[in-house]
Amino acid sequence: MPWKAVSPIEIYKLLPRTNCQKCGEENCMAFAAKLVNMEIRLEKCTPLIEDLTYKDSYGKIWALVKPPVRLVTAKRGSKSVNIGGEYVTYRHEMTYVNPPPIAIDVDDEMSEEEIVNRVKLVDGFTFNYVGMDLRLDMVAVRSVSDDPERYRGALKLVLENSRAPVILCSFNPKVIDAGLRMLEGEKPVIYAATVRNWEEMSDLALKYGCPLAIYSPGDVDAMASMTKTLLERGVGDLLLDPGTFVGEGFVETMGSFVALRWKACEGGDELSGFPVIGVPLTAWLTVPGDPDEKARWEAVTAASLIIRHASLLVMHSIEGWSLLPLVMLRQNIYTDPRKPIAVKPGLRIIGNPDAWSPIFVTGNFVLTYYLVSGDIESAKIDSYLLVADSEGMAIDAAVAGKKLTSDKIAEALKGSELEKKVEHRILVIPGKSARLSGETEDVTKWKVVVGPSECSEIPSFVKDKWPAILEEWKKEQAGSG
Repeated sequence: MPWKAVSPIEIYKLLPRTNCQKCGEENCMAFAAKLVNMEIRLEKCTPLIEDLTYKDSYGKIWALVKPPVRLVTAKRGSKSVNIGGEYVTYRHEMTYVNPPPIAIDVDDEMSEEEIVNRVKLVDGFTFNYVGMDLRLDMVAVRSVSDDPERYRGALKLVLENSRAPVILCSFNPKVIDAGLRMLEGEKPVIYAATVRNWEEMSDLALKYGCPLAIYSPGDVDAMASMTKTLLERGVGDLLLDPGTFVGEGFVETMGSFVALRWKACEGGDELSGFPVIGVPLTAWLTVPGDPDEKARWEAVTAASLIIRHASLLVMHSIEGWSLLPLVMLRQNIYTDPRKPIAVKPGLRIIGNPDAWSPIFVTGNFVLTYYLVSGDIESAKIDSYLLVADSEGMAIDAAVAGKKLTSDKIAEALKGSELEKKVEHRILVIPGKSARLSGETEDVTKWKVVVGPSECSEIPSFVKDKWPAILEEWKKEQAGSG
């Protein structure tokens, strides 16, 4: 049966109900509410894990909240990546939970310099996108030579120059064993078990306690059979690779990915309920033409698989024009549609403002904030930016929906201690919130000026109007004194 949302009350009845706050929440009901909204992990309730009295309760809660697509975790040192753990087929039904990690490959026939450069790129890659740092996640170490010793040499370079979790890629169990011995105590992904080597690979997965990928290109029936057998052997952390065919075969690839997610989330098929691996890297092996053409096909394939249920991507290109759109697309698709993206309310200082610099008010919708702050910064305006809590909504919608109010502006002002930083008492609110001006003056006892409706007009506002506004305020204060 398809997964159904659970009531917090159902969870609460099974919790210890001691309100111990070990999970970081105020009480057990708050924990239950966050758990059903996928905002906290069940393991955060340590009494459930540590006290055998609650063993049955733990099992009952897990049965209620476990995702149809199993969550698999790869680890190395203090770094871990979550793979899978999804609940729904379509994002609008609730949300997607774990963005698919992107792994960049190296192989054991690359030069030492190339391996080092590629893995350092994985660790150093970062792109700030509306306040979020987007990164690459893993390194896939491929065996091309089929030589365990040569593979160990390549893996050694990876481990010395990167902290990222790894995927060990070979169909030769001896090669995989050589890599696992170097990573004992860690939790890399083993790639991959096939119809020919599944028994040896499952032995390694059990021995080292690592997730195991199943590779069955174009044959989902054989993959289901291997999945059933491996589960019976005790290998629970599985990933599925139905094959990534680029070009004419991509329709088959998309069909396989969609079918696996649908079977897991809508059909309740446990043999399909595992993370699915996409390997856009195959474009480099099958697409004719120059490297740019191969990279283009790889990027297009990767983008399509992000949208259609890939839980992990293995790629080759390290070009910025290929990777940047993918990490941005991934972030957008895996943003919770139930919650607008917001920044933390509070005071931001732009440039080097003094006691007479303007104070602009805005909401905390992330796009609004970055547009406003970006226009102020690019114009080199020394100022204060007071971010009020608009519940992640744009100014016009927030005002209409009473999410941005005079009380919230007053609350932000009170927490900013701006009265200690400036000599004047003037707030410049957005033009789209003009209706709040009178109320805000009454609540804050500050003069409220309605500023531009568009943030692009702020520079001209500061140049043409702010000096006169400031001078008028000084005269008013002198007259009242």
